[in-house]
Amino acid sequence: MQNVVLIIHLLLAVSLIGLVLLQRSEGGGLGIGGGGGGATSGRAAASAMTKLTWILAIAFICTSLGLTIIQVQKSSGSSILDQLAPSSEMDTTPNADNLLPPAKDANPLLPVAD
Repeated sequence: MQNVVLIIHLLLAVSLIGLVLLQRSEGGGLGIGGGGGGATSGRAAASAMTKLTWILAIAFICTSLGLTIIQVQKSSGSSILDQLAPSSEMDTTPNADNLLPPAKDANPLLPVAD
């Protein structure tokens, strides 16, 4: 599922880039392109390319959110630190028996009888 959404996401990104590059410049923010009018002329009705750009942008945002949701569900609350540290190190919690020094008369080689 994640691979399908990722492929759609990449296709949307490439299509969106191509569509934006094909559109005519309206502002002339860099001093090139555009044409007369500028801020004095009324805003023209949205063309088909502008509408398609909005549709692709909304679809791109939706696939971005979808990929994020899929990844959160896949991680299931684990941290990257949980994956790096072995579980045996994380399970050793100190208790009162571990904090006390060993008894002086106890032989570490013999088992202790209770």
